[in-house]
Formats: sequence, C-alpha cells, structure tokens
Amino acid sequence: MSDATAKPEGGQIRPAWGAVLSMALCVAMLIASEFMPVSLLTPMAEGLGASQGQTGQAIAISGLFAVVASLLITTVAGRLNRKWVMVTLTGMMLVSLAMVAAAQSFAMLMLARGLLGICIGGFWALATAVIMRLVPEAEVPRALALMYGGQAIAAAFAAPLGSYLGDLVGWRGVFWALTPLVAINLLWHLVALPSLPAGRGRSFGTLIAVLRRGYFARGIFAAMLSWGAAFTMFTYLRPYLEQVTGADVTTLSVLLLVLGCAGFLGTWASGRFVGGAIAAQLKLPALVMGAATLGLLLTGAAPVITAGLLILWGAMNTAMSVIFMTWMSRNVDDAPEEGGSLMVAAIQASILLGAVFGGALLDLFSIHATLLGSVALSVAAVALIGNGRKMLKPGSGPV
Repeated sequence: MSDATAKPEGGQIRPAWGAVLSMALCVAMLIASEFMPVSLLTPMAEGLGASQGQTGQAIAISGLFAVVASLLITTVAGRLNRKWVMVTLTGMMLVSLAMVAAAQSFAMLMLARGLLGICIGGFWALATAVIMRLVPEAEVPRALALMYGGQAIAAAFAAPLGSYLGDLVGWRGVFWALTPLVAINLLWHLVALPSLPAGRGRSFGTLIAVLRRGYFARGIFAAMLSWGAAFTMFTYLRPYLEQVTGADVTTLSVLLLVLGCAGFLGTWASGRFVGGAIAAQLKLPALVMGAATLGLLLTGAAPVITAGLLILWGAMNTAMSVIFMTWMSRNVDDAPEEGGSLMVAAIQASILLGAVFGGALLDLFSIHATLLGSVALSVAAVALIGNGRKMLKPGSGPV
C-alpha cells in the first residue's frame, strides 16, 4: 500500500482521484447504512415489536452520536494521520452493520446505530478537509460532487433494493449483504488514501472561535433548517407512499428507485453549476424540496405525479450537500476541519430532530402532518437565507 502524500515537489497538489473514488464508495456505504431503515421501516418495526415512529428513532440515535463525534473528532484524533482515522471509522461501520443484522432487541439495534453514528460524525467532519488535500483548489467542487456521487448511488439503489430484498430475504439479510462491500471499501482506503498528517493541534475552543463568525453561524442555522425539512419528510417516506399513494412492494421499490436515480441528476448538475454564485444557490435546496413536498401533499395519490415530484426532490437532495459544503470550503478555508465538524454536527442534529419531529407528527396526528411540518421548515430556511449575502465572509467578492 502507498503512504505517499498527495503533494509532489513544488507544493502543487497532484490529484488523487483514486482516493476520491474510495471516499465516494465510503459515502455510499454510510448513506446506505444510515438510511436503510427508511426502506425497511415497516418490517423492522414488526420484527422488533416497536411502532414505526419508534423505529424511525433508530435514525435519530445515529444522528445524536454523529453530532457528538463530529464535534469531538478533531480533538480526540489530535495529531493522528487522517488516513488511519478514516480507515478506523470505516472499520467501525463494518462492526455496526453486523450488530444491526444480528440484533435481537430494539436496545441492541439502538446500540449498533449509536456506533454507526460515531462513524458518520467522524467521517463527515473530516471528509471535506480531506478532499481539499487530495485535489487542487480549482477541482474541489468537482471532487466534492464526485464524492457525493456516492450519496446518489446509495440513494438510487439502497432504498429500492432494500425494500425489494427485504421482502425476499428479510431485513436482517439486507444488512448482512452490506458487510462485504464495506470490507472492500476498507481495503481500498488502505491502498488509495495517501498519508494525511494532521498538522497543528486543535482544541474545542477553536470550534467556538469559528462558530462566533456571524456569517458562518447564520449559514449553519440555514443548513439545519434545510436538512431538518428534508428529513422530517424523508424518514417517513415509506409510510406516506404506502398510506397515501397506496404503493405495494413493487410500486414502492420503483418509486424509491426513481427517487434515488434523480440523485445522479443532482450530482451531474452540481458538478457543473455549483460554485459560481454560491450565495444565490444556498436557498435552492429548501425552495425546490419544500415545493416538491407541498406537491406531494396535494397530489400524492397519483403515482406518476408522485414520481415526478420525487425526481425534483431527489436531485436537489444530492445537490444540497455539494452547495453547502462548497460554501463551507470557501468561507472557512482557513479552518476546514473545524468548519466541517460544525457543519456535520448541525446537519446530523437536524436529521435527528427531523426524525423526532416527523415521528411525533406521524404518531400524534397523521402522515400529512409530517409532510406539512417539513414544508414549514423549508419556508423558514428560505426566509433566513434570503439572497445569501449575509452568509459570505467579509471581502469575499460579489458571489
């Protein structure tokens, strides 16, 4: 295995696209592992003797641990080489998947999901900073889009395959099937990732200093509202499609596949169009996804229209990550790991709160209330972002 750095003589970064692809596969595995319960929500709830709302909290608990891990990773990892931190986190994901597949109780499931949350928080907190070290600055948006292409792949195939295979081999069999893929990814990390020394030491106080930047704090809150809106709806998409659209297992799998394939459209578009006027792009996720969710409320009984709305939602869901992480890489470029930690903590907290909020609305009222809550958060995000200018660092120019 190579331990060479990505910087040759002269200080110029030599693009390490193999390492970027390894990161992309890790993203795909993380997304598949984190959100597989969405496509398997109903059978998992039945198998563990819990309500659908309670089982949705399995996503929430991973988010809780991810928040803590993302805030502590730069301090706990200290001066450890970031390559080996990534390898360790991927190994933890492998252990978590095996624990989920073997879980005999709801408590065991939650413990396994907590371990996955540590992996999620640690990986995402460092991912953008790692990408910034693997390719030249001008290639960062493209590399981010490629890495988030792993998100599109997972969204395209994990949910529909999870739903379909879960009907054939059971939800445990689906989680067992993920383990060899993660093992391959672990080996790829060992071969492809260059040595990534940590550099200077970091402390929790550094995070506070970055968060005190007004423009960044505003952006963090906007990200929380945007992701919170998305996962208030997405966590409970299967019950919606079953109850409102009347989808059987086959139709459900097709609709989830449509949703996931739309992620490829978002990846393609973000790799080409994200990065210019980034301020104006920040409100697009909440605006487009909120409008699509509102459309589902009004027309959700029509499968064809539902599919069209899910295409819009899925494409923007992938683009949202590239938009906000490109914004972060440019506006906190002097402290990318700290900025990444705070961004991931905000996003994971939003996923947690969105799952809790949506589950409460579902259990107390109806699935329609869950989607309406998602729309309300989207409106709040758009209102906060405005033209995006207040989320740019001073002296950043016209974009």
